[in-house]
Amino acid sequence: MQSLSVALGARSYPIHVGSGILADASLYAPHLRGRRAAIVTNAVIAPLYLARVRTALGAAGAAAAIEITVEDGEPAKRWETLDQIVGTMLAARCDRQTVVIALGGGVIGDLAGFAAAIYQRGIPFIQVPTTLLAQVDSSVGGKTGINHAQGKNMMGAFHQPLAVIADVSALATLPARELRAGLAEVIKHGLVLDSAFFEWLEGNVERLLAGDPEALMYAVLRSCELKAQVVAADEREAGLRAILNLGHSFGHAIEAGLGYGRWLHGEAVAAGMVMAAELSARAGLLDPPAVARVRALVARAELPTEGPELPPERYLELMAVDKKASGGKIRFVVLEALGRAVLRDDLPQNAVRAAIRACSATVAAAQ
Repeated sequence: MQSLSVALGARSYPIHVGSGILADASLYAPHLRGRRAAIVTNAVIAPLYLARVRTALGAAGAAAAIEITVEDGEPAKRWETLDQIVGTMLAARCDRQTVVIALGGGVIGDLAGFAAAIYQRGIPFIQVPTTLLAQVDSSVGGKTGINHAQGKNMMGAFHQPLAVIADVSALATLPARELRAGLAEVIKHGLVLDSAFFEWLEGNVERLLAGDPEALMYAVLRSCELKAQVVAADEREAGLRAILNLGHSFGHAIEAGLGYGRWLHGEAVAAGMVMAAELSARAGLLDPPAVARVRALVARAELPTEGPELPPERYLELMAVDKKASGGKIRFVVLEALGRAVLRDDLPQNAVRAAIRACSATVAAAQ
């Protein structure tokens, strides 16, 4: 196991990355002795890992644990599921000393974290991510929330966890499609922050697809290191942290436009990153060979390089309510080079439309 820290002063916390650590009581014990735990998970993860975590919590000294199982998938990120979690905790008389355990992928982390953020004005929680996407991205940084029909993650709060316990051995039970979706966020970290990591991915993507434990361990660790540095510098996304949203404006539009759950988040982000690279080139920021490398790596990761059948105007309509929009302008994360991203609000809409068309074969043919 290797550990690193998200340096946020009094709210600093460890990220533990290793194999077989999900049931390690010593990782929970500093946060749980004598306190109740509320485990939030879903119907897919519960049969696989709930019993192990329950046993670990008992060995860590938790006073008692309640279990809340919600439906699987992106459609669960809604008010009704949040109400289910809060209602169950109220019925169990959970108090402000209760620690929420988010056991699952990004949806569970976002839901359970948001419930912890608002329950009795805020209680602690621990992230136990079981998907690649959650381990490399969504479990780190304190973003929590749910979706709205008009936009992704439109309701939520910044609420940092007490710890992140990322067990890469859990990825062995991950469906291949979910593993590929997680690779999108891994690629994103290389694109926006570390060209050497991007090059490593170019040389190792097939190992990651095959579930190679050593490769996965390195990818999770490096992604967490990179994200932790950005979160420490800009916890609430006032500036620098926005670059971690490369491809997300386009990707969130895809998810909302198609209906949540049709495309996995990572699939939508993958197509969105190719669109963002294409936009970067059309804005004169990125050279065409770099765009080709982005597209090639996304394709080798067996992720979409083209968007679905959504016209450019629909993208623009949905992106207008994106959280990065400011002063009526849509702001885009674009690339100045592989490994260097910036946030821009001065890109012409005709360039945005052209980038969407270039990365949406069906739309281009229709127009």
